[in-house]
Amino acid sequence: MQENVFFFLTMKKDVTFFYDDLNLEEGLRLMRKHGYTAMPVINAKGEYIGTINEGDFLWYFIDHPETTYETVKSTPIKELIRPDFTPAMMIDATVEELFDQSLKQNFVPIVDDRNIFIGIVTRSRLLHYFMKTQEESRKNPTEEVNVQS
Repeated sequence: MQENVFFFLTMKKDVTFFYDDLNLEEGLRLMRKHGYTAMPVINAKGEYIGTINEGDFLWYFIDHPETTYETVKSTPIKELIRPDFTPAMMIDATVEELFDQSLKQNFVPIVDDRNIFIGIVTRSRLLHYFMKTQEESRKNPTEEVNVQS
């Protein structure tokens, strides 16, 4: 396999993400607007700090039954970050490593060596590529050549 992470990458400019100081209300509104169930979170420096999904909001409200509308407007979404949930991979990861990680999560955040968020690779993009590759190999099977000495 000759492709690398860049081949599959959706660049940061094309990814909807949260900044970590966004409040819970704004976060929920953005998720609803874009129709995503999970979104990456970065800080003001551009570093990837985690991913938040719809369930994280739900669990926050269940764990904090005293939550008021004022709390929702004043609590930053970084409070919802779970350690080791949707870990990022380095841009120099192998496609095999990327594929293995995509089996555990819907998208893989990609960072550089300074942990700066540069984009995501979606599981669906990887699967479409592998399905297309498989289909092409069925259409054009390579002939095995027996070399005799």
